[in-house]
Amino acid sequence: MVTDIIIGAVLVPGGKTPVLITSEMLRTMKRGAVIVDVSVDQGGCAATSRPTTHDDPVYEVEGIIHYTVANMPGAYPRTSTLALTNSTFPYIKILAHKGIEESIREDRVMRSALNTYNGEVTNRPLADSLGLKFSEPFF
Repeated sequence: MVTDIIIGAVLVPGGKTPVLITSEMLRTMKRGAVIVDVSVDQGGCAATSRPTTHDDPVYEVEGIIHYTVANMPGAYPRTSTLALTNSTFPYIKILAHKGIEESIREDRVMRSALNTYNGEVTNRPLADSLGLKFSEPFF
């Protein structure tokens, strides 16, 4: 596989990232190639991914450089906070106006973001990844 860089940005909301890049695939890559695994916070999409830090961000496996910093946005706290605030503020306004139960009942997007309610895990991928019982939210 002739690859200079792979950016793995797989997300399973609430769940564990599936491994899409096997160790065998690494052996076919060009030496010095780079894997940036943004999904490392949920387990990583490469079999060889493991969380690193901003202080010690890279390591090498089979001649492939891995950049797998957990919480990558933490390197830019102001910018990442502004981005997160801009993305979530519309939902905060909905919750403030309608409350949790009405928001979840009426809005599919809000319902999909619910992870727990009244002590129950209401997100199937989260429940599966933690080995917990899934409960369908009833509103």
